[in-house]
Amino acid sequence: MNIGVAHNCGFAVLVAIALLPGALRAQHTPAAGKASDIESRRTQLLALFDEEWQYELRSDPEMATSLGDNRYNDRLGDRSPQFYQSDGEARRKFLIRFQAIDPAGLSAQDTLSRELMIRNLGQDIEGARFKPWEMPVNQMNGPHLGLLELVTLTPFNSVKDYDDYLSRLHQVPRMLEQVTGNMRQGMKDGLMPPRYLLEKVVPQTQEIAGISADASPFAKPVDKFPAGISAADQQRLRSAVLAAINAEILPAYKRFVAFVRDDYAPHGRAEPGVWALPDGAERYHFQVRRMTTTDLTPEEIHQIGLKQVAETAAEMLALAHKLGFNDLASLNEHIKNDRRFYATSGEQVLGLYTKYTRQMEKQLPKLFGRLPQNKLEVIPMDPFRAKNAVPADYMPGAQDGSRPGHINVNEWDPEHRLTLNIEAIPYHEGVPGHHLQISIGQELKDLPAFRKNGDYTAFIEGWALYSERLGKEIGFYEDPYSDYGRLENEMWRAIRLVIDTGVHKKHWSRDQMVDFFHRYTAMDEPNVQTEVDRYIAWPGQALAYKLGQLEILRLREEARQKLGSKFDLRAFHDEVVGSGPIPLDVLHAQVESWISAQAARP
Repeated sequence: MNIGVAHNCGFAVLVAIALLPGALRAQHTPAAGKASDIESRRTQLLALFDEEWQYELRSDPEMATSLGDNRYNDRLGDRSPQFYQSDGEARRKFLIRFQAIDPAGLSAQDTLSRELMIRNLGQDIEGARFKPWEMPVNQMNGPHLGLLELVTLTPFNSVKDYDDYLSRLHQVPRMLEQVTGNMRQGMKDGLMPPRYLLEKVVPQTQEIAGISADASPFAKPVDKFPAGISAADQQRLRSAVLAAINAEILPAYKRFVAFVRDDYAPHGRAEPGVWALPDGAERYHFQVRRMTTTDLTPEEIHQIGLKQVAETAAEMLALAHKLGFNDLASLNEHIKNDRRFYATSGEQVLGLYTKYTRQMEKQLPKLFGRLPQNKLEVIPMDPFRAKNAVPADYMPGAQDGSRPGHINVNEWDPEHRLTLNIEAIPYHEGVPGHHLQISIGQELKDLPAFRKNGDYTAFIEGWALYSERLGKEIGFYEDPYSDYGRLENEMWRAIRLVIDTGVHKKHWSRDQMVDFFHRYTAMDEPNVQTEVDRYIAWPGQALAYKLGQLEILRLREEARQKLGSKFDLRAFHDEVVGSGPIPLDVLHAQVESWISAQAARP
């Protein structure tokens, strides 16, 4: 997503945000005006939603491609300083126009959509003052990786698809030059990632720059053409793609890797915590608020984390006793040293992910009244990013169903990866987690596009973590060691609350973060190292999982207690995911309104 330039939210935005949950109680109010006036304002609002969304797609053609909108597949986004300035102006203008529409008399969902748009734009404007585009690269994110991921999201069904791809390839040098310029400005402004993370970027980029054109991941689309493309066109396109890789892509990557290695990484900051940046404290507080959609302070989150660690440790200890161990330390040591708990091959890991995904798919009707239409595939993660990536992640499918959702399984270094927690991860990344929730959101008929594709991390990741527990409720985790792996995943997310705030607020060292992981888990070493580096590179994001899960669990228990025999778990789940992704405060108000409506039923 593109991000605007610095500007304060302004009083009107803050008032709108403060009143947001009230939107859920809005009704059609006769006193608000004549029906014709209400309909006129609604028409204006819906048109403005579409205008703003079309701006997002034009401004971020890579995002459009990821969503299955192929109109801009021949271009890459502008990353110049001039763009970020104009983008900020555009967002301020949209904000003023949305604020000017009177919501009186509009439906609850239209009112909520207006308030969410005002919140989003205000937060974009506020966040732009931190100039994230001046610190765009680390071991997990950046154009050096994103350009390759884009290849896997691009359709290659026609000659036009390939010609569009060629156009994009020609723009790669310009993009990398713009990003390099932004990074140089970041150096001047003191906005630098940790040096040791930047040093990981060098081999990542070198691997891409040092390969021959025909073996490059950029050449994968011309390895095999779909039926219907003539032999002459195949020859032309293959020659043109390989020529672009040779003459433009590889030299651009070589220049980029030389810049990172020789000019940029040596100036990376020494401290892992974002507090070391000139605006570090403010930056972290903003990220915490944005990622969690709460007003919790880092200190409050740290204490919640410690409490969750203690509670989860108690559950793990009870299971350890059932397995014949006196304490967690001895069980964890047993797991670390017993080779039967480790994978033997990448193929084995992929097979386990596939097995657990398919067994859960069969049980979904017991948990939901509504199921997604889009399909889900389990595939190997792209090798170019696997070494520094998580055990698995999810890539949403196209909105129109033309591309299925993907669980990307990390097959790197399998002999050092524990298999205990594998069962829980497909439920998180696939079903009933990310794939189900995101696909249903995309398929909702009566919401504006920005709602269907909302990026509220606490809701999205909180739901996915909650979904891991649903596997237990449906009767899975039959192997007690697999159930211990599930609890380790719970501990993993509780630990995040402690060490993310620890490093970015309390000035913890990286060694303190690693030691805390080892104290409470048997997590394999590649995962521990990757996770710690992830939290350092991506401040605040890891807080969203546990906080979102806890809110969903609290709402479920409130519904169960208040509704008694009227409580229907399938209906509760449909309610939670049925409005697309939303902030946690809005979810709270929405579910409480649903509870009241269910209680009033005869």
